[in-house]
Amino acid sequence: MPAAKTKMDLLAVSDKEFAKLQKVIAMVPPDVALCQFEDNWSIRDVLVHRAHWIDLFLGWYADGQGGKEVAFPAPGYKWNQLKAYNADLLARHQDVGWGAAKAEFAAAHKRWHGLVDRLDQEALYGKPMQGGNNNWTTGRWAEAAASSHYRSAAKFIRMCLRQAAG
Repeated sequence: MPAAKTKMDLLAVSDKEFAKLQKVIAMVPPDVALCQFEDNWSIRDVLVHRAHWIDLFLGWYADGQGGKEVAFPAPGYKWNQLKAYNADLLARHQDVGWGAAKAEFAAAHKRWHGLVDRLDQEALYGKPMQGGNNNWTTGRWAEAAASSHYRSAAKFIRMCLRQAAG
């Protein structure tokens, strides 16, 4: 799927993918949400992860705008350490229940929306994101944090539901 190039397209694709994901989430029984599937990830883990990565993006944006050094992907980690970072993230959130994971994911999407709603076309797509250390615009980073992650989460959850159904 080609990347969005306008604020209107970014909001449309993200809202569409969020709505699709919410429909898939609504089909998940609470006991299945906590079962471990591929690579020992549960459906709950995926929502915790997606909410966290939205907040990472929001932090990257804020740090860049504030003239601070942006820690990609997070302080103390490099991109080639994502597996370890995600394992540490899930270990820190192992006690999060299914209801809390769903609520935090929805709240993270709202926070994402709040930023994108505030920014205009120029701020989203006029130049690379400040502090981003590459040529991706803020809009491209925002899409990676939202709709791209929503699609992969929905795919994972559908696979888990098929496996759980036997």
